[in-house]
Amino acid sequence: MPYDFSLSSGVTANGRTVHYAKLNGSIQPKFVVGNRTVWEGNFGLYNTQLTPGLLYSPADFVSGSGFWAYFIFPTAMAESKGSYLCLNTYDKAKFTFSFMQYGAHVPNGDFVKFFRKLLAQPNAGEYFPKLLLKDSHIFYRNDNGILSQLESVTSTQALMDYLNPSSAEIENQELISSARMVHWASNDAAHRKIQVETAIQHFKNNMVEYDKRFTLHGVPAKVCQIICDIRHQGRGMNDRIANALNTGGNYDQAFSNLCTIGAANYSQRITTVRNTINKLLADGTFNKKYDRVTNSFVDF
Repeated sequence: MPYDFSLSSGVTANGRTVHYAKLNGSIQPKFVVGNRTVWEGNFGLYNTQLTPGLLYSPADFVSGSGFWAYFIFPTAMAESKGSYLCLNTYDKAKFTFSFMQYGAHVPNGDFVKFFRKLLAQPNAGEYFPKLLLKDSHIFYRNDNGILSQLESVTSTQALMDYLNPSSAEIENQELISSARMVHWASNDAAHRKIQVETAIQHFKNNMVEYDKRFTLHGVPAKVCQIICDIRHQGRGMNDRIANALNTGGNYDQAFSNLCTIGAANYSQRITTVRNTINKLLADGTFNKKYDRVTNSFVDF
């Protein structure tokens, strides 16, 4: 049976509107879906709560993913401090979710791949009963059984509109979609595992492409990671990265150069990434270099 949620809201002492949901027919307490916000004229939700037990820890995944579990960690800390419940519905993506903030606006992008995997899970019908996979794409089935495709290799507009109909206000559909995703991530380890698997595969694929562009064989993990973070956030283009790497093999200087890209607007994020990398270097975890042949990181 599909899950049914009751929605409510309240106003905190500082005037912030918080939206809640409760799973009907359950003894579970109500939970936070997100806070109301407005950004550049768009109304939406954000959820940045840090809930013990629902935060990404590389140690939980190293047995299956090896060093990659640590390689994505600096970006995870910058994106959400590792929160599996991280949500925003107010920017151009219209719906962004996960500890790595997958955005629904990119055709065949990380959110789409992530959501497809979720819809293949046996409990997907409990959360999104009107969505299904057909020919490896996401479809909506209306009450008459008619299917309509929500995403393709060229557009995700219909999927974005399904999850969040507009940015003019916070609608019931937006709240329900968000509540479903927050509850699913909170209560199902498989959901959280898919978040992580999607991130690791995304960074693996990206390293192959970045190696072709920047020749990263033998380059320290710290340099590779900051490149991945720059491109994941989109704060710098390839030419700027190439210039930062042009140090004659001085990778400490290259790392410092890369940390200046986007610093005018994103200094806090860069500091988080750099500090996380430095901690991993200090304990020996990040003392590795990229190996092109195996698309992996190996000891120096």
